Amino acid sequence: MQRKSTTLKDVARIAGVSTATVARVLYNNGYIADETRTRVQAAIQKTGYRVNTVARNLRIQRTASIGHILTGIVPNPFFAGVALGVEQEASQHGWSVLMVNVQGDAQRERLGVETFIQQRMDAIMFTTPVSEANVRLALEAGIPVVQVERPTSIATHMVVVDNYAGSTEAIEHLIGLGHRRIVFIGGDPAVRSADKFFGSYVEEERLAGYRDTLCKYGLPFDERLVILGQYYSMNEPFETDIPLKPLLQGAERPTAIFATSDMLAARVLQEIYACGLRVPGDISVIGYDDTFARYLAPPLTAVQQPMIDLGKTAVRLALQHFQDEETPPAKPWQQVKLPTHLIVRSSTGPVR
Repeated sequence: MQRKSTTLKDVARIAGVSTATVARVLYNNGYIADETRTRVQAAIQKTGYRVNTVARNLRIQRTASIGHILTGIVPNPFFAGVALGVEQEASQHGWSVLMVNVQGDAQRERLGVETFIQQRMDAIMFTTPVSEANVRLALEAGIPVVQVERPTSIATHMVVVDNYAGSTEAIEHLIGLGHRRIVFIGGDPAVRSADKFFGSYVEEERLAGYRDTLCKYGLPFDERLVILGQYYSMNEPFETDIPLKPLLQGAERPTAIFATSDMLAARVLQEIYACGLRVPGDISVIGYDDTFARYLAPPLTAVQQPMIDLGKTAVRLALQHFQDEETPPAKPWQQVKLPTHLIVRSSTGPVR
């Protein structure tokens, strides 16, 4: 004999609530009292109820799929971390993810958007967008869009990181160890490609956090200790050399360096060792991202970016769009800013 499938009505009857209340618990949509939520969850467990995703999607004419456009999986593991978070959260809700790796190429990004439109993806995520025109193309097709980390000026759901706070925490850590001559190494906010009208605020926030923290503690902002450049792209990890050696070999050698990515920090360690110096005995180093940090020698103190949480939050924003279809919120899009955390390891120490 074939066992009869448990329905939403069965769960509602056992829990003593309406089917609408059960649906709100299943899709985490709207306020539910804790006691009611507990009863519904117990009823779901007792009945073994599972959402029939295929039947539901056929009924509401959806594919339950998300198109994820990545700037590039390599060389920066940051993007792989976000992609993992997207897949984990989507899978938990019964959705699938199709990923396209565009390696920073606007034309490949456009082809990815066109493919997702043809395949009727329910939402498209950009981590991170290469071209505003491609974000607009997705919106004009009526597809919800979520932009991650470096959003364009186009109004869509956005998930970003508090870069200013991360930079501030790193510099405060070094100042607390007695460091006063601290080098800042990062991307140049003034460098923008012809197709990018956005994204430089990440560099601006990290530089501002460095500058403002020095000012807060009465330390001078010395432009000679600020090294900016276009150090890497999607195709070439390091386009130019870091002009660090003159500082390391000078009479007033800095005692600490803040590099705004782990990839830059790895190059910094190579330069320091080439000059016959030790970390942290002669000079302390902090990185940003916490991707390579734990695997370097010594293990690197780093500002940890919430890569997986960025991906998970982006999926939640995309799914919320469909949950709010009957009662849309006053504001059609949201921006979520996630915090960073400083992970202290062996590369930082007190001034000798």
